[in-house]
Amino acid sequence: MHRCNIKLDFCSIVTYTAQVDSNVTEGATWVAKIGYARCSSQGQDLTIQQDRLRKAGCTIIRSEKASGGSLSGRDELTSIMEFVREGDELVVLKLDRLGRNTRDVLNLVHELRQKGAVLNVLEPKFATTDVAGPILVTVLGMVAELERSFIRERQKAGIERAKANGVYKGRNPTVPVEQVRAMHKDGVGPSAIARELCISRMSVHRALNAG
Repeated sequence: MHRCNIKLDFCSIVTYTAQVDSNVTEGATWVAKIGYARCSSQGQDLTIQQDRLRKAGCTIIRSEKASGGSLSGRDELTSIMEFVREGDELVVLKLDRLGRNTRDVLNLVHELRQKGAVLNVLEPKFATTDVAGPILVTVLGMVAELERSFIRERQKAGIERAKANGVYKGRNPTVPVEQVRAMHKDGVGPSAIARELCISRMSVHRALNAG
């Protein structure tokens, strides 16, 4: 099956699987067991999550590398939420793969319930259909968010110590400041510099006004 855009790809997988599944009879309702795998950075590996989701019986697995701090930019999850139907099951290895923001996670769970779908978490094992499921979603979501805040605090403390010891240089600049200034000195305007270097005008102005 040819790959295509996210929405079309997801829809075509559902349609194709329903057509070829010998267990689906005419007039029957086909439901999907959808796995979702996520990691935060490009350097991390999704293989373990994907393998666990397959072993859990997921017939569709969507994966992406994006921050769990917000829903912004998580196109695969957005695609799942758009196409999930009544009776479908969304499966994640751990709740924090769905998100590290408690409110976002609760909103997603509420949306799944509104659609008649189920969230199934493998570690620790529970589902939103369980008696304690909604409580666990709230508690584990709060734990993930608290852990995230602890990580930020440790990073901040580490940076402060490095600055005090004179070893912190910060991250490498993403804008070629010297090149921006040289072009501007040669009479090239901010808009032209931005187009030439494929950066925003705001970045140009920041480079020119930086100490």
